Amino acid sequence: MWAHGLTSSMAKEDEARLFDWSRLQADHEVVRYDARGHGRSGAGGGGEAQYGWDALARDLFAVADACGFERFAAGGASMGAATTLHAALSQPERIEAMVLVIPPTAWESRTPQRDIYEGSADLVERAGIAGLMEARAALPPPPIFADHPELLGSPPDVAPDVLPTVLRGAAATDLPPLDQLAGLDQPTLVLAWEGDPGHPVSTATALAGALIRAELVVAPSLAEVTHWPGRVAAFLQGRSRPT
Repeated sequence: MWAHGLTSSMAKEDEARLFDWSRLQADHEVVRYDARGHGRSGAGGGGEAQYGWDALARDLFAVADACGFERFAAGGASMGAATTLHAALSQPERIEAMVLVIPPTAWESRTPQRDIYEGSADLVERAGIAGLMEARAALPPPPIFADHPELLGSPPDVAPDVLPTVLRGAAATDLPPLDQLAGLDQPTLVLAWEGDPGHPVSTATALAGALIRAELVVAPSLAEVTHWPGRVAAFLQGRSRPT
């Protein structure tokens, strides 16, 4: 079960082509879906709370139930990684393993990112998605994207009237406390990259230190990210739970 990042979608992930799904699909059934309010999924009738990571974890289980999966490996990028962690805490018996890709800002590093999301929501309401994209283009890209700025130029795959609520929902949520995560025993692969303040290595390091059976891999460049599908495939092939 794979969950994408905030304002992304299955289509956006395919467009970016940072992850080669064929490496996994050769040996595993991979289920991807558009999160609530993203891509082809409807927004529902709720407010900001429905975009909190705990609510998105419930959506993940709803998709798994629809597929008939009682137990499964779960993973995702950024918001998807956060969704996976909340899901594992709420129903640990159903999650066999976790793949946490570029975990987002959390805990003490969350406040600056929260302000960015709130400001972005306000900007979309004033100037639309075009105004948001113009503001983003005026900012220097994170160092890891210096040679690939085109990866940052894609607009959100969220309807303009829904996007402010999605962003405020993200601003109002956080990863579970580390002392709660320390009780999880699923085999876990944590994949991080350097030079992205929205997905700091500090979050990935803290998670790898707290989780009982976690392996951390940090990519210094996007070129190294091309090796991640192979790492995930090998991890899923060799995962096991303690008896």
